[in-house]
Amino acid sequence: MSAPISNIRPEPDRVLVDIVDYVLDYKIDSTLALDTARNCLIDTLGCGLEALTYPACTKLMGPIVPGTIVPNGAKVPGTSFQLDPVQAAFNIGAMIRWLDFNDTWLAAEWGHPSDNLGGILATADWLSRNAVATGKKPLSMKDVLIAMIKAHEIQGCIALENSFNKVGLDHVLLVKLASTAVVGQMIGLTRDELINAVSLAFVDGHSLRTYRHAPNTGSRKSWAAGDATSRAVRLALIAKTGEMGYPSVLTAKTWGFYDVLFKGNAFKFQRPYGSYVMENVLFKISFPAEFHSQTAVEAAMTLHAKLAETGKKVEDIRKITIRTHEAAIRIIDKKGPLDNPADRDHCIQYMIAVPLIHGRLTASDYEDSVAKDQRIDILRAKMECVEDPQFTKDYHDPEQRSIANALTVEFNDGSKFDEVVVEYPIGHKRRRKDGIPLLVEKFRTNLARRFPARQQEAILAVSLDQATLEAMPVNEYVDLYVI
Repeated sequence: MSAPISNIRPEPDRVLVDIVDYVLDYKIDSTLALDTARNCLIDTLGCGLEALTYPACTKLMGPIVPGTIVPNGAKVPGTSFQLDPVQAAFNIGAMIRWLDFNDTWLAAEWGHPSDNLGGILATADWLSRNAVATGKKPLSMKDVLIAMIKAHEIQGCIALENSFNKVGLDHVLLVKLASTAVVGQMIGLTRDELINAVSLAFVDGHSLRTYRHAPNTGSRKSWAAGDATSRAVRLALIAKTGEMGYPSVLTAKTWGFYDVLFKGNAFKFQRPYGSYVMENVLFKISFPAEFHSQTAVEAAMTLHAKLAETGKKVEDIRKITIRTHEAAIRIIDKKGPLDNPADRDHCIQYMIAVPLIHGRLTASDYEDSVAKDQRIDILRAKMECVEDPQFTKDYHDPEQRSIANALTVEFNDGSKFDEVVVEYPIGHKRRRKDGIPLLVEKFRTNLARRFPARQQEAILAVSLDQATLEAMPVNEYVDLYVI
């Protein structure tokens, strides 16, 4: 006969406590982290502005009930919407992630920490507008940057050693968790209330990765993070009512997260929370492509130029060998038909074929109008992915954090090009000197998609100056982006 389960309420799980104490007590004093957070902010908002040129994204924008306007609500950049913070978080989060062009974190788990900006910016704007309406001081953009750094850190540090994809769960679970923690702090939760809120995030339903993988790849992967960060705002607001939490949500025998969803394993941690993740985050600067392929696309661009120099054509290619790392093979090595843009931007062969043929890779290159070019599928069929164990090792090494790919092109006449190897993409910390000017140009381009010249210049004047941005009230900064 089994022993009865104790009904004595336990102390909160250590993982919950560590997250909450970090959010409430840790002081961000890293100049590098704050500067990187500013670049992350403008890049992330720029990605959202580009997404607003796609009807598939804009059909999801706006209030749940058409025509609803929330007094002192959060505004959605690039639009005229003013919404409650939960729906605003969904709007901002969905547009940020739509084109798979915002920042990336690669480890045992993958993800995009700037997805948290949906909940952070919506909440900060809503709080600020209500503060101003009652004669109180609004939040500053430095508060937003600090919240971004802490959300990046929570998501990224848990991802370093814990693979949710290996148990079939999507990385947006970590967006919900990190957003709940930082949004909870922003709305003024006590320590106990914040522990409750984080427990609610863990006990919540979690997304499967079904929509990221063949044969079901689809557009939910573009709004899943918006859903997660908006759910975080909702859970934080629930906790603020005094709603109870679940202290052993992770460790409870049989019914806890570890036993139900993590094969009985407890989380592992490589390092304490600080500002490491923001300082080392990967920017997608040149190509809207799943990050494990970024260096492969760079290599393909080099090979496109070499084809032009030598007079050879893509039709002359017999075989392309892609020497890569294990994560790339698991996620984006894809054969057979590709049914939609979401399918194509997670296929390394497609993301190599387009630049080989056209010398470019843009968001529009995933659309049907480009994909119907038969040369793309012909080239895809000639490609083979091969894991290089050293590439995989360097990918996981915290001092390297490489995302290496190498391409070898062989021709029908028996000749071949020398292998082109790219270990670190342009958005890597090791290439910041070259990458940041391009990131700023990307932001300028995205501003021009949505705003007249005077409005672009007003946004740039604030956004490119660290001290000016940090001091600006959140509501005034968001107002710069209103249509």
